[in-house]
Amino acid sequence: MARLPLLLLLALGLAAAAKSPYQQVLQHSRLRGRQHGPNVCAVQKLIGTNRKYFTNCKQWYQRKICGKSTVISYECCPGYEKVPGEKGCPAALPLSNIYETLGVVGSATTQLYSDRSNLRPEIEGPGSFTIFAPSNEAWASLSAETLDSLVSNVNIELLNALRYHMVDKRVLTDDLKHGTTLNSMYQNLPIQIHHYPNGIVTVNCARLLKADHHATNGVVHVIDKVIATTTNTIQQIVETEDNLETLRAAVAASDLNSLLESEGQYTLLAPTDEAFNKIPRETLNRILGDPEALRDLLNHHILKSAMCAEAIIAGLTMETLEGTTLDVGCSGEELTLNGKPIIANKDILATNGVVHFVNELLIPDSAKTLFELAQESEVSKSTDFFRQAGLSSHLTGSEQVTLLAPVNDVFKDGLPIIDSNMRNLLLNHIVKDQLSSKYLYHGQKLQTLGDRELRVFVYRNNLCIENACIAAHDKRGRFGTLFIMDKMLTPPTGSVMDVLKADHRFSTLVAAIQSAGLTENLNRPGTFTVFAPTNEAFRAMPQGELNKLMGNAKELANILKFHVADEILVSGAVSALVRLKSMQGDKLEVSMKNNVIHINKEPVAESDIMATNGVIYAVNSVLQPQASRPQERGDEPADPALEIFKQASALSKVSQRNPRLAPVYSRLLARMKENAG
Repeated sequence: MARLPLLLLLALGLAAAAKSPYQQVLQHSRLRGRQHGPNVCAVQKLIGTNRKYFTNCKQWYQRKICGKSTVISYECCPGYEKVPGEKGCPAALPLSNIYETLGVVGSATTQLYSDRSNLRPEIEGPGSFTIFAPSNEAWASLSAETLDSLVSNVNIELLNALRYHMVDKRVLTDDLKHGTTLNSMYQNLPIQIHHYPNGIVTVNCARLLKADHHATNGVVHVIDKVIATTTNTIQQIVETEDNLETLRAAVAASDLNSLLESEGQYTLLAPTDEAFNKIPRETLNRILGDPEALRDLLNHHILKSAMCAEAIIAGLTMETLEGTTLDVGCSGEELTLNGKPIIANKDILATNGVVHFVNELLIPDSAKTLFELAQESEVSKSTDFFRQAGLSSHLTGSEQVTLLAPVNDVFKDGLPIIDSNMRNLLLNHIVKDQLSSKYLYHGQKLQTLGDRELRVFVYRNNLCIENACIAAHDKRGRFGTLFIMDKMLTPPTGSVMDVLKADHRFSTLVAAIQSAGLTENLNRPGTFTVFAPTNEAFRAMPQGELNKLMGNAKELANILKFHVADEILVSGAVSALVRLKSMQGDKLEVSMKNNVIHINKEPVAESDIMATNGVIYAVNSVLQPQASRPQERGDEPADPALEIFKQASALSKVSQRNPRLAPVYSRLLARMKENAG
């Protein structure tokens, strides 16, 4: 019996978890309204309109719908009404037939037309029906022409229209599953249901306003539009609309006809002829003439699920058939794509989804050239640089390459002068083959169009190619990939010793390395990080100390090895403290402070001087290793037992008198003597 309450709680928890999104939002509205009495719901109303929404937690705090401010009002939850003199909405609505219920739930016009069309006897009589009843405002918003055609032939047109809003069984909101269809009572034509995660439910893209009003012979749901039958697929809509001529040709050329007429629930963001005409003719011809790019372009305009405009009350990310995402949002009455109000006509319903007309073409990265990718990103100055250097053909053609493009901030003081050396450097920013950064690995070698070899360094917090690190996600185009880099690359020109010899700042260091017999070490292949003291660093040492150091080859070698680590660490990998083991054995501590690299708390004068076997940092001080005695080494593990006996010698007499502790004390004492020796 003790287990019964727990099982009951679990069952109740599962039942609560199974609530539909609409019911969850309604429950939240109830919670927000409970201070005003029983069965009171908090409702958000768009200022200046009659549009109301039950509120979820996020909307409650933001107080916005489609970016527009709302006010909170409190009204009776569906199915309840006020009682004079009492708080809240304590009384359930009288249970009556569907006809009578229409009059008390805000759909008196539907009730009136039911009477005129002779539908009244059916919805007053026995049975089990569901009616999606247009609100009074929905009927009033119909065009005069449409309304006249209905009311002028009430026994056929109006009756058929009303019966299309009906289902011959009781269907509650929990039964209105996303992407399902219900057979209407007019020729069994389907009604499309979409139940979105934000709690919005649509019926043929009309929003459900007030749901689950029970009647003796069924249930009434109030919706915000008069819905119409639909028999066309998305493909048939494309074929019949006058302003989709270019799209028709593109769909036919890419063999997408079968998809757009197949069963499913898609959203087609249909580019109008105006949208295609806005694209430069050269770009458009290139895409239309490239089957793969064209297919990517069209798939980028098809969402994987049907998205009615009424369901969008805030920004959300939708996945396309191409595998990319689009930011779908709204601003007031307008739908937006990627933040732009470019949807010209919305909610054209098809049997397999919905169509929205867009007046701008959405070109995915996969259909763009490298030049187009770069021009639209934070590396636009780089593309100007490459163009001025006469390298545009590599960025606009079908050559498979990867562009390592520095961010615009690198050129904030203007573009460098282009000469033969600079042009060669830019060629070394173009890697042969189309790469993806997620497949790069540490130590990988990349070949450039300038016939140089670049190394890949993978760190915990960064991915770098030579001295430059990737600053943003890849942009993968039709033939090329764009890597956005944090600086210009400086490909290595020789070994560590070659680089040091070529730089006059390190002449003293070069002589010291030669004197200590370390030249061969720093010439061989390897992965060194060298913190190279400049001539200024050696001059800063007391003369006597410098002379003593230079005259002792063993000590000199020891000091120099303390300046070298046997792994490559470029500055982009340093965000906090990084510890490297020097060739001398002690640790080097590399840190970043105020955008300056520090080694053992000493600022570095210049970072990332690349060599074929390592990287060099110029430092204006000679680093000193810690004392090498074992007991002073920070990386030597301490023996807690020895420490206790060292600091508590008073216990020795007690230990010796205790037969059980005496052997332990003797062994520890012997170990202490060994260490002391």
